[in-house]
Amino acid sequence: MPTGGSITALVAGLWLVNVILDTTGQLAFKAAASDPAAGDGFARWLHMASRPWLWTGIACYVLEFLAWIAFLSLLPLSQAILLGSINIVAVMVAGRVLFGEKLTSLRVAGILLVTLGVVIVGVGG
Repeated sequence: MPTGGSITALVAGLWLVNVILDTTGQLAFKAAASDPAAGDGFARWLHMASRPWLWTGIACYVLEFLAWIAFLSLLPLSQAILLGSINIVAVMVAGRVLFGEKLTSLRVAGILLVTLGVVIVGVGG
């Protein structure tokens, strides 16, 4: 079981892979769910299942799961879960850039606080 919690190159690499895969998966799911041609009810699910965005999201989540397990093997859970919080920031920023989603001043303040927390946990161990 990990006790030290030091941020090695491997830990940083797994962290980055996790952030990229989680963000890409979330964006792919959003793209699948936002398809205006999807229809309603069960037809919507069938339409989404026939599109690559849904499957891209699922693939990203499977790969992220593997990266996350490796990440957890190297850090204490209390540190890993806090470092993983940066995924929220990445998804919010990407949602703004790719989907034009609104970032209110309170959301920006939240992004800054989460980022500060991740920096403190990352540096402080």
